[in-house]
Amino acid sequence: MVDNVSSHVNSIANPAPLGLLAFGMTTVLLSLHNLGLFGLDTMILSMGILYGGLAQVIAGLFEFKKGNTLGATAFTSYGLFWLTFVLINAGLVPGMTPDNVSLGAYFAMWGVLTLFLFIGTLKGTRALQMVFLTLTILFFIVAIKDATGISDIAYVAGAVGSICGGTAMYTAFGDVLNEKYERAVLPLG
Repeated sequence: MVDNVSSHVNSIANPAPLGLLAFGMTTVLLSLHNLGLFGLDTMILSMGILYGGLAQVIAGLFEFKKGNTLGATAFTSYGLFWLTFVLINAGLVPGMTPDNVSLGAYFAMWGVLTLFLFIGTLKGTRALQMVFLTLTILFFIVAIKDATGISDIAYVAGAVGSICGGTAMYTAFGDVLNEKYERAVLPLG
């Protein structure tokens, strides 16, 4: 019985590339907005709901099934981050918007969680460590931007977010290609 359960769990595809791509692509798009290339519109919010949000929650649930506590916690949490981010920006309650201090606290709490998860990646690949390190920095930069009201900090957030999202996408591509070709097509360290 135990062997059947063990072999079934091991036969499930790796959910990490889906979660990393959902996170990475959505983060890059939001970062391009922070760089001033386009506004915060329905394209970003839709990606936040469906790909950044829903797809990451699904990936997180499959990480639970595989027994990967770090992956389950990260993907589920960040999927729910994207959903809360969309609800905040879409105005969940008409006429109510968070002030700068509360937004700063919101992003700072995500920074604290990410710092904790980054420590968990120190036993993983360098690529995954870079994703979590840059994400930790990103959350604290955005927290400072919102808490202080200094909008020019958004450009720094855009640059760091682009690196973070791009690194997540690279890590996902590496996971998929390395598994498919059974060798390090894209080195992950």
